[in-house]
Amino acid sequence: MIESICIVVKKNAAAIQAGEGLQSWLAARAIQASLLINEPEPEYPPLPPGTEIIIVFGGDGTLLSAARHYGQGGIPILGVNVGGLGFITAVSLAKLYPIMENILRREYETEDRMQLVGRVIRQGEILCQQSVLNDVVINKGALARIVELKAYIDNEYLTTYRADGLIVSTPTGSSAYSLAAGGPIVVPTMQAVTLIPICPFMLTNRPLILPDDVTISVVLDERSRDVFLTYDGQVGFSLQPHDIIEIQKAPGVIRLIKSPYKNYFEILRTKLRWGEL
Repeated sequence: MIESICIVVKKNAAAIQAGEGLQSWLAARAIQASLLINEPEPEYPPLPPGTEIIIVFGGDGTLLSAARHYGQGGIPILGVNVGGLGFITAVSLAKLYPIMENILRREYETEDRMQLVGRVIRQGEILCQQSVLNDVVINKGALARIVELKAYIDNEYLTTYRADGLIVSTPTGSSAYSLAAGGPIVVPTMQAVTLIPICPFMLTNRPLILPDDVTISVVLDERSRDVFLTYDGQVGFSLQPHDIIEIQKAPGVIRLIKSPYKNYFEILRTKLRWGEL
């Protein structure tokens, strides 16, 4: 029997109410349940020791944030959709408690999702480093010119992207910003990395799928101004000319608890209207 659960909730009334309801339900079964509110990034509270399962109430953004902060140790995470699209938080409130009964008996399946780690190197020094479940994005500001990004794979020159930016995506992130930019849908349990230029100047620049064991290096040219790096669309960093962005597969996996009611392809059809005429 599970003994300790952490509930992470988005900072809104509906998610907090849902989290408090689950906390009371667990307390009635003599199960320790901590409730953490998803605060802005620098203030994210620590995970209580001994946590065996993490339940996240909110949207996909809340789950992405929780995965970055709490998922590194392989603790299983269940995402519960409270408003919004809810693609990776695919479990509805209506289905939550039957799933919780299974979880308490340890009768559930998980799905391992790879992460990427992206770091910014300036004059040989690592200025920031962060893991992501969805994507690392290099993007120009609203009024900036097209940026030139020299891309290398395992130190071998690939190409120079002339575009509004570049998305480096995991399979999980292939249904997010990557998809909107024209990238392929990649089954999330695959081990692969996708490069997608954003509004490329040349029509010949197409998305590229790479094996997961490569190191991707992107170098900004000397004219790059007003360019930013974002992790999962939530954490940002301002870049300067000649900065090097290095991206590779992160150690460990994020372990997501699967819904027994919907598989991935059903989620594609219902959430993204995939395959509809």
